[in-house]
Amino acid sequence: MPSLKDLKNRIDSVRSTQKITKAMQMVAAAKLRRAQEAAEAARPYAERMGKVLAALGAVYDGQENAPVLLGGTGKDQVHLLVVATGERGLAGGFNSSIARLARDHAQKLIAQGKTVKFLTVGRKGHDILRRQYPELIVDTFNFREVKQVGFTQAQQVADKVLELFAAGEFDVATLFFAKFGSVISQVPTAHQLIPAKLEKVEAEGDVNTPAVPYEYEPSEEAIVEDLLPRNISVQVLRALLENSASFYGAQMSAMDNATRNAGEMINKLQLSYNRQRQAQITKELIEIISGAEAL
Repeated sequence: MPSLKDLKNRIDSVRSTQKITKAMQMVAAAKLRRAQEAAEAARPYAERMGKVLAALGAVYDGQENAPVLLGGTGKDQVHLLVVATGERGLAGGFNSSIARLARDHAQKLIAQGKTVKFLTVGRKGHDILRRQYPELIVDTFNFREVKQVGFTQAQQVADKVLELFAAGEFDVATLFFAKFGSVISQVPTAHQLIPAKLEKVEAEGDVNTPAVPYEYEPSEEAIVEDLLPRNISVQVLRALLENSASFYGAQMSAMDNATRNAGEMINKLQLSYNRQRQAQITKELIEIISGAEAL
């Protein structure tokens, strides 16, 4: 049984930890609002970019001269998995859930005889994946010193992806990140970057009104050629912003749980301390009374 001094030291230690987790929870809550606003603001732009490309890309339906970023290389052998995670931990299962989704996808591809390569964005994802696939990681990006990720960081990642693609290093690129839902909901998501996976869009307007044809200047082909690389940067930016909001939400939830657990542990230790102290006082009283009776 631990002594009263040991119990007192443990209570003080847990209280110190509780103060740290409470402070981290408050910091995460303060940063979450700004990160959430940035993520939500990026969604309409990214979605609209996809719709514009889908409408313009329709001119290439069934054609062999489609841009390579849209139509692909014609092969499906080498896959690049761009795994975006956080730079720090203490966020519950946030980082591991993204890495797990990418790892499961990689295992399926390897089982099919495909070649897999990893491009990691964030130190935690790199640390997780290098334990199992150290030789498959072609490059990594670390934005630990960046206070708020933005288009500059997204452009760096997109440029590297395009550079690898131009060098013939892969056929298909898939981006992995966590989509922000709420403080307790961050959904690991996979989004194909190359070849661009564009959803078909229906004509806007009244169903009884024929769609108005648009005239493009320069040509539709020239616009598509310009937008496709930019779309990769936009999708990466969206993923980074979603990740940032998801990280702070997960960290806020994790630190709240840690603070609660610390409180419960303090109560249990305090109860043990009080009982042991009471037993010690009772023992001393019995010794005093027995000594007085002996006199």
